[in-house]
Amino acid sequence: MTASIAERHQFILNRLRESGHVTVLSLSRDLKVSAVTIRKDLKNLEERKLLFRTHGSATPNNPYINDRPVNEKEKIRVVQKQRIARNAAALIEPGDSIILASGTSVIELARQIKAVEQLTVVTASLNAALILSRDPLIEIIQLGGTVRKSSSSIVGHYAEALLNNFSCSKLFLGVDGIDPEYGFTTTNAMEAILNQQMIKTAQRIIVLADSTKFGRRGFSRICGLSDVDIIITDNEITVPFVKSIEEAGIEIMLS
Repeated sequence: MTASIAERHQFILNRLRESGHVTVLSLSRDLKVSAVTIRKDLKNLEERKLLFRTHGSATPNNPYINDRPVNEKEKIRVVQKQRIARNAAALIEPGDSIILASGTSVIELARQIKAVEQLTVVTASLNAALILSRDPLIEIIQLGGTVRKSSSSIVGHYAEALLNNFSCSKLFLGVDGIDPEYGFTTTNAMEAILNQQMIKTAQRIIVLADSTKFGRRGFSRICGLSDVDIIITDNEITVPFVKSIEEAGIEIMLS
């Protein structure tokens, strides 16, 4: 017997609560109705402010992210970011030349880094550079260019050009959103372009992101899932997102 509209709607909302993300394709298959019917259901639920639609999917919360100052974001999910940063710091080895991008998780990583033999750090983050400058054993290269005030970081052509002269072992990248289909995003177009250059410069790409970043999108796309080697997140991430990451061939570390 085919489910009624009310039953379909309840099924969709239950699935969203369980997984944090649903797709038109999976709902169509599970409810045995057409994709057109599911899209109408999602439109109806969005009009009732029960979910947010994206291309071919839906989330329980607004997936689109607004830019916020770094000092405001630093106060959010502090414990989770500290655990993520400790796991990231443990990946740094003697002789590494690493890139620290920008963001609050990257700033926390700077606090957790302990000097190892011949460690060089290239960074766009002004705050990370100041933190690391307290350790005389760490060589720091601060990228130059335009200051993005909301993140206290550097963006622009000069920073991108300087990266062309380097070959680094690891990139530690903070992001504003991770969408299984769309990839990794940030709220700023210039930052996305700089992040893309950082990815070309580094051998291993490591993303630091707490679980609230999953299923969300910033204005500018950085790269797809397959361009990243490791994601370090907290243990509140939902099982469907873990599966999406693993299916993309990415190592996931839970903090």
